[in-house]
Amino acid sequence: MNRLINKQSNALSAEITDKDVFNARRAFIKSTAMLSAGLLLPSLGQAQTELNDKLVITAREHVTNYTNYYEFSTNKQDATKLAKPLKTKPWRVEISGEIDKPGFYHLDDLLKANTIEERIYRFRCVEAWSMVVPWLGFPLAQMLARFQPNSRAKFVEFTTLYDPEVMVGQHSSILNWPYVEGLRMDEAMHPLTILATGMYGEDLPNQNGAPLRLIVPWKYGFKSIKAIVKIHFRETMPDTAWHKSAPREYGFYANVNPEVSHPRWSQSRERVLGSSIFTPKRATELFNGYGQQVASLYTGMDLTQSI
Repeated sequence: MNRLINKQSNALSAEITDKDVFNARRAFIKSTAMLSAGLLLPSLGQAQTELNDKLVITAREHVTNYTNYYEFSTNKQDATKLAKPLKTKPWRVEISGEIDKPGFYHLDDLLKANTIEERIYRFRCVEAWSMVVPWLGFPLAQMLARFQPNSRAKFVEFTTLYDPEVMVGQHSSILNWPYVEGLRMDEAMHPLTILATGMYGEDLPNQNGAPLRLIVPWKYGFKSIKAIVKIHFRETMPDTAWHKSAPREYGFYANVNPEVSHPRWSQSRERVLGSSIFTPKRATELFNGYGQQVASLYTGMDLTQSI
């Protein structure tokens, strides 16, 4: 399972990565000033900017050396080494389903397209721990619109690379491989939903989902599928990896809700990544603190059932 959130630190966001590294990343990334969500997501307005102002970046060494990546290992430190052989260039993504422009697309071509603009996003995320990461990426909606989904497209399904010779964890039976995740179309088109291609001013490390991963900051991290090779538009809800493995424990929506306990543990509190085991856990927030922006997506739904 994947979740992400908030690490307390004295580091300033502008000190995380040297400005020259950011400028070299993409010609149109001008400076770390773009970390302001008010600049990146104008439709979300002042509330999102105020939330981001409270977020302190998690130290890079914690984020890159402690990951949930079962395609390589269930041990959270092992993926850093085991993922090194994964070749992420060139990378091709298959686009299919209820759209007008299906086909195979090279990631570099997608990033060069005029409709795709890579930016810096500072999001709080939730795993079995919490952290804040400065992601490099672009709104998922920008890519999806390019393929012109039709009126039958109600859900978007994502699939991870299947390569057991490299992704040695896929030899295990813990999940039905390849890993599959999905979003409702309105969730996918929300401006907080991004496809990440980098972090901390650099390309995504292999162990963090290179070269393309999903980030949905108001959901638990197992929704943030890594190493995406297929995006499929469909009329019916996809049967996702963790729901297939343990339907009583993992629902389709995976919205952060501290009032709904996992059948085997409480989700009301979370540990900050990098903190001491003696440091008290922090309270988990509904929708991971993004409720003002996303709660309207679930109007009329019973959030105690739609896990």
